[in-house]
Amino acid sequence: KLSRHVSSYLIDDLAHLDAQGNEHEAVYFTGDIIRHSDALAPEILKIENQAFQDDRIRHARGLELLTHRLYKTCERLERAESSGRDFVVMLRSELKKFRRMQHSWIVTL
Repeated sequence: KLSRHVSSYLIDDLAHLDAQGNEHEAVYFTGDIIRHSDALAPEILKIENQAFQDDRIRHARGLELLTHRLYKTCERLERAESSGRDFVVMLRSELKKFRRMQHSWIVTL
């Protein structure tokens, strides 16, 4: 939910065209944070529904990759020229907390 709000705020800043008529390249990253965030919950459910530990661990690695991509996308958005960078910083701090919880959860699998 937080990523959707951050994205909608940033789109307003980044959607304008420059003098040559080109759009800002970071506008696409706003959609990426929504896509990656929406994929987290189904991936967690997929892990929980696996019967064998090897399958759970394999899917957990995919979840770690997805979380890493989301984190890197937030870093890219922080470098964008936008007034909403503070919100991206807040999203990244929440993502750091999620990564710590995710690590301890994976250890219990």
